[in-house]
Amino acid sequence: MATHAGEQALKLAHSFTRAEETGHYDVIIIGSGLGGLTTASILAKAGKKVLMLEKHGTIGGFTQTFTRKGYEWDAGVHYVGEVNKKFSILRDIFDYVSDGQLKWAEMDEVYDEIIIGDKHYPYRKGKENLKADLIKWFPQEEAAIHKYFELISQVALGQRSYYTDRVFSRWMGSVMGLWTRRKFLKLSDKTTLEVLQSLTKNKDLIAVLSGQYGDYGMGPKDSSFAMHATLTRHYFEGGCYPVGGASSFAKTIGKVILDNGGKMYIRAGVKEIIIREGRAVGVLMEDGRSIYGDAIVSGAGALNTYKNLVPKDELERYGMARDLPQLDSSTAHICLYIGIKESPEALGLGSTNLWLYPHNDHDRALNDFMKDKDAPFPVVYISFPSAKDPKWNEAFPGRSVVEIISCVPYEWFSRWEGERWQKRGEEYEAYKEQLSQRLLSYLYKQRPQLRGKIDYYELSTPLSTKYFTSYEKGEIYGLNHGPKRFRMDFLRARTPIRGLYLTGQDIVTVGIGGALFSGVLTASALLRKNMVKELMKK
Repeated sequence: MATHAGEQALKLAHSFTRAEETGHYDVIIIGSGLGGLTTASILAKAGKKVLMLEKHGTIGGFTQTFTRKGYEWDAGVHYVGEVNKKFSILRDIFDYVSDGQLKWAEMDEVYDEIIIGDKHYPYRKGKENLKADLIKWFPQEEAAIHKYFELISQVALGQRSYYTDRVFSRWMGSVMGLWTRRKFLKLSDKTTLEVLQSLTKNKDLIAVLSGQYGDYGMGPKDSSFAMHATLTRHYFEGGCYPVGGASSFAKTIGKVILDNGGKMYIRAGVKEIIIREGRAVGVLMEDGRSIYGDAIVSGAGALNTYKNLVPKDELERYGMARDLPQLDSSTAHICLYIGIKESPEALGLGSTNLWLYPHNDHDRALNDFMKDKDAPFPVVYISFPSAKDPKWNEAFPGRSVVEIISCVPYEWFSRWEGERWQKRGEEYEAYKEQLSQRLLSYLYKQRPQLRGKIDYYELSTPLSTKYFTSYEKGEIYGLNHGPKRFRMDFLRARTPIRGLYLTGQDIVTVGIGGALFSGVLTASALLRKNMVKELMKK
């Protein structure tokens, strides 16, 4: 078998347990998710001495992969939009932080298929294609559909100014935000359902338009329309997948960090951020050692950073403790990882993502499921990663993988949270098996040719996510994306504590694009220059 990107990414970082670390750094970055990797790459290329610390055994955060029984799956990357556009700031950033080594493969023309009951709505790439198809499906709603696309454009116009504001301090942001955020907040203050119902009363159309809500984990009545519009627009030109799999992010960007003098350690858990005289000056490691730097960047999530890494007295001193109750976690999820001993071509998988819904009221389906675990899953997402990666067959000939995801309340698993990973007992395993069989029934209905061919499967639960990310309730999307989220002025790259910065999806939005852009914003704050403009010039 060829060496896949996952194996190569593992070789980039050294184990902290065997390291004799005594240096002083310009910047120490906690966590190796895409936000941290992006920040580190930009800073290293700017001549900064960078150290990245990752708690677990491989770098990449939700972009990492894992292997079992000769198969490889993604931990959190399923598709990325906009990187195939001729003029794309996301593509420009990826090219810069990876030195052009991160390559992309376009998915099938139908990148998402929304399936509501037995009705199928294929999303074709191309904004005008999507608009034309919606009008074909709902000819009486043409005016509403045109207005919908206008509102998405309005969100996009206000978005850049809104997120640029996140570079500055809270005080500076409150002054600048008087004019930079107004247009964006006008729409972010409304829920997705509120906006859609102002356009149409057609429940089927509303269900189809919000059929990708699983990408940010909140139903239409709770999610901010700004999040919905951002996500929808992100995929207007279809979906792409990193060549070599999700671990290509860490492999390519990590190499740039090392080539420019940076260091990366795995098994390097941080216990606390060291703060002296109102300034972050270093990190206390879980093994008792201390490492010092001029600036500390946390990519561990805002809630995790403030609750677990910043000393409580410092939170009180800077008034940050009063902000914590505003932070709500996004939904938790389960994921069934499946391996099959046949190639994607032989199985006829295709790269189209499937979104399955029981009926046309997403919020009612969510509410019913949260009250009754035997109710139909409110959303089931099915992805075929091996059919998306053109290099898959080189590394895993004659094999395929499938991933099936749905949302679940963390509380359904909380009674096992004190147990060790992979050692949680027979009752836990039996519950996982029950959920696995339910998810498989959705797969067999859509791809009956797979019945009887599955070689291996394994279900991850919110407890697995919590173990690997330290997120409080195993949430994959960090903080939730309701309207209040976009009014939280304290979610920005620069914190009230001098020398302490945040990066990652919590300061922008969920997903690959949000995490990537957060890294640029954090690097901009540290370098005191607008790196978005710099990269666009390049």
